[in-house]
Amino acid sequence: MSTSSIKNVCIVGSGFMGSQIGLQCAVHGYHVLMHDASESALQSCHDEQAAMLDEQIETSVVSADQRQAILDRIQFTGSLSEAASTTDLVFEAAREDFVVKRDLFRTLDEICPPHTILATNSSSLRVSRIESATNRPDKVLNTHFIQAVWKHPFVELMRGTTTSDATLEAVREFARSIGLIPILVRREVTGFILARVWRAVKKEALHLVDSGVATPEDVDRTWMIAMEAPLGPFVLMDRIGLDVIRDIEMVYYEESGDESDAPPKVLLDKIEKGELGVKTGKGFYT
Repeated sequence: MSTSSIKNVCIVGSGFMGSQIGLQCAVHGYHVLMHDASESALQSCHDEQAAMLDEQIETSVVSADQRQAILDRIQFTGSLSEAASTTDLVFEAAREDFVVKRDLFRTLDEICPPHTILATNSSSLRVSRIESATNRPDKVLNTHFIQAVWKHPFVELMRGTTTSDATLEAVREFARSIGLIPILVRREVTGFILARVWRAVKKEALHLVDSGVATPEDVDRTWMIAMEAPLGPFVLMDRIGLDVIRDIEMVYYEESGDESDAPPKVLLDKIEKGELGVKTGKGFYT
């Protein structure tokens, strides 16, 4: 399949990343179906996409006269069958849970047309762990987008064990067609490129605080000043969601069995108290 054959795009999971991926596709002319089992999540997605689009208009990324046409290209549905039955390309952006993703890919394989490419935006799970849930492993791959998509215009592409050259090339062309640089991960590895570098930073930052060496504030100050970065590791973790951080750390821990890879107590204590970051109003910061 070439990118010219991709007309309809389905996003499964309308949360933080799913909403951005869907908007990026719509901005570049594609018809997008956003799916989520939660009606409130779909409403939030609708509102967030409108707000993100307004931000792009304010910064001259998109012209104001395109606004309504872009929003009109996005549809919302709680029915997975409605969302995926006529799509050419699916981006799965569900929660970072292996069982959830395998079950979802099994269902998508049954619903989608035979030509449909199935891609996961997982930031830690290799698609080779998911592909056998389908009867089309040659049309399955990892596509890891980075938030905010329009500010960080690249996507990491990684094959499964039998992903075809045609599938990889079609998604590579599609990435370029929505204004992104496709970065090829040349052999399968948990975490891709950026997430492995980021994972090393956040793991060490958490252990520094967990062992009493430093406060989250001082870790962030040190990083921001030394690296000339606008945000520190703990602010970023709060933005992502501390429960999501835990789930990702568990993927590495379950793979290695190394106790040093286990989520540290300082992170688990926050989660137990319901302090998940921005989405609950408090995490390492208020």
